[in-house]
Amino acid sequence: MHQNWSRTSRRFPSLRSRVKVYFALLFISASSLSIFANQKKSTFRVIRDIDYFGDQNKRQSLDIILPQSLGNDSSPKLPLVIWIHGGGWTNGSKESGYEPGRIGTLINTGRYIGATINYRLSGESKWPAQIEDCRSAIKWLRENASQFCINPKKIAVWGSSAGGHLASMLGVYPRNQNFNRFIKTTEEVQAVINYYGPSAFLQMDNYPSKIVHHSPNSPESRLLGVPIRQNQKLAKQASPLHHVTSNLPPFLHFHGTEDPLVPYNQSLILHRKLQLKGNKSTLISVQKGGHSIPKSFTSRWVIPFLDYHFYRIGDPPVRGIIKVSLP
Repeated sequence: MHQNWSRTSRRFPSLRSRVKVYFALLFISASSLSIFANQKKSTFRVIRDIDYFGDQNKRQSLDIILPQSLGNDSSPKLPLVIWIHGGGWTNGSKESGYEPGRIGTLINTGRYIGATINYRLSGESKWPAQIEDCRSAIKWLRENASQFCINPKKIAVWGSSAGGHLASMLGVYPRNQNFNRFIKTTEEVQAVINYYGPSAFLQMDNYPSKIVHHSPNSPESRLLGVPIRQNQKLAKQASPLHHVTSNLPPFLHFHGTEDPLVPYNQSLILHRKLQLKGNKSTLISVQKGGHSIPKSFTSRWVIPFLDYHFYRIGDPPVRGIIKVSLP
């Protein structure tokens, strides 16, 4: 049943030399299915640890998750959904994409291909390394789309917390002209799902939080390599709110009103500015919710959002705020 929204410069590595081996070794064995142990009736092919940058850094690798039914030239080209992990830009990994209610739930519909990516953490490289890695992963996936039955014109990004921040940056980045170079068409995305990601670093301390975000040891300051108030130009450069223009892809935000780490206002102000510029944006306001989203919301909200924008199935998402309670 579909949701009724009205109610409620390096060379990229060669693919052919590795992917045939990956398919041969990982063609749906019991061990590859074990990562989806909590997903019922799952049938996937998992291609692990693809080096999307070409420097053999594990932090610049990705996994591709395909429906078992794909694999020949006559297979349909499906939209791709890329999971970007959270962890305050200091920890976390692509393994979080395998948790219940995430990529596996999408693949089970038979309508999507999934990917989950690593990126360099702030202890290794400072901003903008993280967004550049995400862009490189998208570029690699789009350039090799035909090998995996991916529709290169339909790519969505989905991230939580720090990953939500990076997903939002990918959504606004293509139209921004103040970075080191223009983004190319091959790195653009067509939909954004933001789970409680920061959007304006310099405004985070305006609301209650367990973190003092302007402190030298905050996740945001560690990402930039300097306390955020000491380099406000860089803090704004790293904040999605300050790059919102018109003609951006549709956004779907989720945020708990009592999030103790990333204030709810962060999604609210991004949602409002996107709307002000004429973009499509929906905010799922989780009443009394914290720094997490129930796994059931994937079927309730995420899949209908993607189905509408990529298949024109179901009702269009409400362009506004939808207040919901925790299940």
